[in-house]
Amino acid sequence: MLQIAFIRENVELVKERLKMVRNFDASEIIDAAIDADKQRRQTQQKLDALLNESKQLSSQIGALYKQGKTDEANAIKVKTTDLKQETKQLEEDMNTAAASLHDLLVKLPNFPHPSVPKGSTDEDNVVVKEVGALPVLDKAVLPHWELLEKYQMMSLELGTKIAGAGFPVFMGRGAKLQRALVAYFLDCAAKAGYTEYIPPLMINEATAYGTGQLPDKEGQMYYIEKDDLYMIPTAEVPITNVWRDEIVKMNQLPIKMAGHSQCFRREAGSYGAHVRGLNRVHQFEKVEVIQIVHPDKSYEVLDKMVEHVGSILESLGLSYRILRLCGGDLGFTSALTYDFEVFSAAQGRWLEVSSVSNFETFQSNRMKIRFKDENKKTRLCHTLNGSALALPRIIAALLENNQTPEGIVIPEVLRPYTGFDLIA
Repeated sequence: MLQIAFIRENVELVKERLKMVRNFDASEIIDAAIDADKQRRQTQQKLDALLNESKQLSSQIGALYKQGKTDEANAIKVKTTDLKQETKQLEEDMNTAAASLHDLLVKLPNFPHPSVPKGSTDEDNVVVKEVGALPVLDKAVLPHWELLEKYQMMSLELGTKIAGAGFPVFMGRGAKLQRALVAYFLDCAAKAGYTEYIPPLMINEATAYGTGQLPDKEGQMYYIEKDDLYMIPTAEVPITNVWRDEIVKMNQLPIKMAGHSQCFRREAGSYGAHVRGLNRVHQFEKVEVIQIVHPDKSYEVLDKMVEHVGSILESLGLSYRILRLCGGDLGFTSALTYDFEVFSAAQGRWLEVSSVSNFETFQSNRMKIRFKDENKKTRLCHTLNGSALALPRIIAALLENNQTPEGIVIPEVLRPYTGFDLIA
């Protein structure tokens, strides 16, 4: 959530950047927010003045009683009673104004970083780096969904039988490969200094609100009405909320956390050949890396997180490219996002496998994750997260790009985890 102080000081800039870069016309919301903020601050001033007056009068009452001036003391007591009623009304007005301001601010997306390019769709994203030559395979290569079936590694039909479409069942070497990737990704995170967490797979409303899933993404999450809980879309959500409502010490920063979880997404309305097999499913596994950092260091940290994801892809022998997302493709909560895509030779297309984002204070403002700086001033931290990595499309690319007449070759770094070097 954007800070009202920032909006107040940069009204026209915020309007312009949200409209020109994000294609989000925020003029009415911002004007209403400025009015609500003005009303809130004016009410606060009146309230502070009344409380101060009431405090001074209360101190006079005791002194007057000691002096035997009972009538004067009683008169002041009547006045303080009236002030309490006024104070109560002002407190109610304050709460109303604050609620109105909050309801407006949560409708605004994050302010885009200056490097975010203008654009409306993913076609306007900017490729900033390409690593590795595109794989060239025989024309007879198979897409991953046929390979998974051929080698009896996964069944979408079983998943449909058990739960419904979009819930794959892995078995045999497919299950081992999945487990191997998770272990490898977590080991990479540990070597990079991240502390591992195993988070709950369900979250409450406050947790979903904290990272920006609510009120923006209700339709993308599975909701358990009886218990008022949501299935997590990513481990980022519960793990970042570990520090909700906390004031961390400066020497604790950066806080580096990693977690593996099942992820649940409704992905409503997704159909067609581009989402076949593992390209888009309702349940999948992912390793997430999260950092909570000093505001002055967050973009340096973002670059290091991008390097971390790239190093994993290179170790797996996968060609990839990094895109800087344009304003129209940028997530609601993000100030700047880099997407990683790997090339699938069998499908002849790029597959997104990771997003690495800096949210600046957007999430920490919602969660009230703060620290005290060198001057003992309380400030909001910056939060970042990245997929390192999402398994479905990594598995798809590994299977498709490593297929040979003899079988599917397992990358060398994974062999200590899988226990086999070839799927045949």
